[in-house]
Amino acid sequence: MPPRKLKNNKKQNQSSRPKQGKARSARRHAPSAKKISANTKREPIGKLFEGLVAVQALLRAPGGCPWDREQTHATLKTYLIEEAYEVLDALEQGNPEELAEELGDLLLQVLFHADLAREAGTFDISDVVTGIHDKMIRRHPHVFGNVKADTPAEVLKNWAQLKAQEKQAASRENAPEQPLVLSVLDGVPRSLPALLEAHQLTRRAAQVGFDWETVEGILEKMREETAELQAALEVSNRRKGKVRIEGDAEEEVGDILFVAVNLARFLGFDPEVALKHSNLKFKSRFQLMENEATRSGQRLAQLSKEELEVLWEAAKARSKTFRGDENN
Repeated sequence: MPPRKLKNNKKQNQSSRPKQGKARSARRHAPSAKKISANTKREPIGKLFEGLVAVQALLRAPGGCPWDREQTHATLKTYLIEEAYEVLDALEQGNPEELAEELGDLLLQVLFHADLAREAGTFDISDVVTGIHDKMIRRHPHVFGNVKADTPAEVLKNWAQLKAQEKQAASRENAPEQPLVLSVLDGVPRSLPALLEAHQLTRRAAQVGFDWETVEGILEKMREETAELQAALEVSNRRKGKVRIEGDAEEEVGDILFVAVNLARFLGFDPEVALKHSNLKFKSRFQLMENEATRSGQRLAQLSKEELEVLWEAAKARSKTFRGDENN
């Protein structure tokens, strides 16, 4: 997750923009945040959206905002990722006002990239909206057509098939002379974080029926991969002692993580969200350990393994009391 300071820097940069000349004139034409908020319930959504598009265009126009004018698709990558994660954070917190704000920030990133494309003459925000509008109709033939899909699983399977057909048609149009080998996994970017990539790969495979029958099968696979890791570690220890772990062990660790992602997905959990919860739980308990050690006039680094374990168990008990947490 991008560090929070990135967003603070962004807002600091934006707040330090020049307030003179044409830039100030451009801002006078943009509605204030209070005015936009006050009009939200009265203005048609189309008019509000057009107003936001106009604001973004003014910021990029000659005499607009110096910070906005120097941005490119490449420089905005960090902010796009950051805003998406902050939407997830707002969802976790369950704060509707913050969620609305973060969704607005994410929407602004979409408009920003569309405006850059408009300037380059490749596409504009109308193409973006039209494209997703048409795709939603095309990918929901059970709603807008005669296809039957009574369960979420059937919907996802139809979606995957339609997506593959669309990619096939597009590939034939772009390179008709080349033999075509399609995969339902082709649309999963390698640039995704590994946890999310694994989730997307297994989710798409499951959509066409390649999935576990029961959760017991996944748990058995987890035990199998753990045994293979133990075997790889024994081989590594015989060869190198404890100086260096062989590459086979790394592969087996990756296999364990991959199975864990499968397990979360099969049970209906997002592995990223599940891991975030565990990260937060660990952080909270570790900080309780630090506080307890400080009250005793000690530091964690000074304590033995046994003393650390005692503090950890005490922190677990306290966190369960604070939050009513019955889990370990």
